[in-house]
Amino acid sequence: MPPLRCCSLLLCLLGLCCTGSRAQNQDVNFPTDEEIRLLLTQTDRAVEQYKLLLDTEEKLFGKKGAEALTKDRQVVDGIETAIKAFGKNPQAFNGPLGFAFFEWLDDADRNALLCASSAASEAILSMLAGDKDKSEAQVHLSNGCLDVSTLIYTVSENAGALYARYVDGEEKLAQQGYDVAQKCTEILKRNGIKPK
Repeated sequence: MPPLRCCSLLLCLLGLCCTGSRAQNQDVNFPTDEEIRLLLTQTDRAVEQYKLLLDTEEKLFGKKGAEALTKDRQVVDGIETAIKAFGKNPQAFNGPLGFAFFEWLDDADRNALLCASSAASEAILSMLAGDKDKSEAQVHLSNGCLDVSTLIYTVSENAGALYARYVDGEEKLAQQGYDVAQKCTEILKRNGIKPK
């Protein structure tokens, strides 16, 4: 008889815990597939504009900026890989890859800002050297990189806000799990069952 009583008490307790946890999970607000897909669309547009500027930068600076361009393209490749992965499984954003994605966007924003600064400096040097056409092209590149930096920054802010919601949701779930475990332990103790 005692094992039957323990089993029924345990089943009742599990049912109570599961029901309570489902009700509490409604407070958790993880990023939805729709929100993640919108972020991917924004990111894809920004990356396409950035890639065009990288091509322009390569034409204008050639070997002089080759090392920086290689790093910039690696960041772009990382972002594009994440976009493809999230396209197949948007909820993969809610995990370590989402954080890496956010970091890549931050890197791309910084790199685009560096491009703007470098191009502006080179434009001044070209102007002083009397090469007006080259200077104009470099000013155009600087402005384009500045615009793309602002766009990527905005996308990065959206990604950061979504990822912060994911982290907040994980924290709430962990706290809810802890609370439920504590309640279950108390119920077991009241009924003379020692939890292991």
